[in-house]
Amino acid sequence: MTSTTGTISCRARIQASVLALAMTALPLAVEAEELSLEGKTIGVTVIGTDHHWDLMAYQGQLDEIERLGGEAIALDAGRNDQTQISQIQTLIAQKPDAIIEQLGNIDVLDPWLKKIVDAEIPLFTVDTATPHAINNTTSNNYNIGAELALQMVQDMGGEGKILVFNGFYSVPVCKIRYDQLKYVLENFPEMEVIEPELRDVIPNTVQSAHSDVTDMLTKHGEDSGLKAVWACWDVPMVGATQAIEAAGRTDVKTYGVDGSPEYVEMVADPASPAAAVAAQQPYEIGKQAVQNVARYLGGQEVPPFSFVPAVLINKENAATAGADFLPKE
Repeated sequence: MTSTTGTISCRARIQASVLALAMTALPLAVEAEELSLEGKTIGVTVIGTDHHWDLMAYQGQLDEIERLGGEAIALDAGRNDQTQISQIQTLIAQKPDAIIEQLGNIDVLDPWLKKIVDAEIPLFTVDTATPHAINNTTSNNYNIGAELALQMVQDMGGEGKILVFNGFYSVPVCKIRYDQLKYVLENFPEMEVIEPELRDVIPNTVQSAHSDVTDMLTKHGEDSGLKAVWACWDVPMVGATQAIEAAGRTDVKTYGVDGSPEYVEMVADPASPAAAVAAQQPYEIGKQAVQNVARYLGGQEVPPFSFVPAVLINKENAATAGADFLPKE
C-alpha cells in the first residue's frame, strides 16, 4: 500500500475511534444496589426467538424478571410484524407496570410504541432505537460497525470488492452497522461494494445466503478482485462461508455480527473463510434492560441508552476472545 493509503487508513481509524468514544459517553452502569420487581408485572414483546441472539436476549429478560420477584407476560411474534402489533395491543389492554420491546421493523412498530406511551405504560426497548422509549439497552453498534469494517479493510489490504447483504435496513441496529461500514469505506477508494446488494431473508437464511453467494462466486471468479462478504448479522454468513468452502475459494472471507456459536466456531477454525465476528452479549443485554425497568419503577433515573460491550473475534484472538461464545460441550 502507498503512503497515501496508509495516511487514509490512519485517519479512518482515528475517526472511528472518536465516534466510538462519543457513543460510549453513557456507559453501562454497574451498580451494587438491591433491585426488586416484587409485585410488578412486566410485558415482554419480541419479534422472534428463532435466532440465537434473539433467544438469549429474551431469556435474559425472563430470567431477570423472575430473579427480581416480578411476573412476566412474555409474547413471541414468530417473525410476523402483524402478530407483534396484535400482541402489543394485548399488552396495552392488560396494563402491565412496564413493557419491554425487542427488535423488529421500526417503520411498522413506531406508531404502536407511541400507543404504549399514550396508554401511560413505561416503555423500554432492546435493540430498538425509538424516541418513545425511556431506555434502549443495546450494544454500541456504531463501534461494532466501524471495528468490523476496519478489520475487513485490514484483511483486504485496503483494496478489492465486497458482497454486502442489506435486507434489513429498516431494523435500527442493522442500519447503524451498515452506515458505519459505508462511512469507513468512504476513506478507501480502492474498495468497492458490488451492486446490486444482496438481500438476506428470514426464514431459510442460511440456505438463501448459500445459494446467493454460490451464484456470485460463479459471476466473480478468482481474478475479479472479490475478497469479502459482509452482513449486519452472522446467520447469513454461515451459509456464505459454506458456499465459499464448497467452491474451493481461498480468496474470499466472511464478516458478521452477533456471535452465534456456529459462526464463532467457523472463525476459530484456521482453515475456514470466516474471518471475523463482532460478538455481542445478548443475555446480558436482556438482563440489563430488566434492571433498568426495576430502577425506573423504584424511582431512580435511568439513561436513555445502556451499552453492553461486544467482543471483536478474529483469527488471531479466537482461541481466547472466542472461548465464551463457542458451542458448549
